[in-house]
Amino acid sequence: MFRHMIAVQQVARRSICSSARRQVDNKVPQKQKIFQEDNGMPIHLKGGSGDALLYRATMALTVLGVGFTLYELVKASFPQKRD
Repeated sequence: MFRHMIAVQQVARRSICSSARRQVDNKVPQKQKIFQEDNGMPIHLKGGSGDALLYRATMALTVLGVGFTLYELVKASFPQKRD
């Protein structure tokens, strides 16, 4: 059992320490150019279609939540009569 744990530790250590580092391109300047561009768009929609979809889904959930809350408040303000 103890040998098995040591073997697992060695394999884990080798896979973490000896792996080559990936070279990642720095995309920050490109993103800064896109987000600082003055094109009349709100900043929360400049990221593309994903941002627009997330914005619309958030607005739809907000409207539905407010509507449901108002419905429950109106329902609670007129209690049903007991027979």
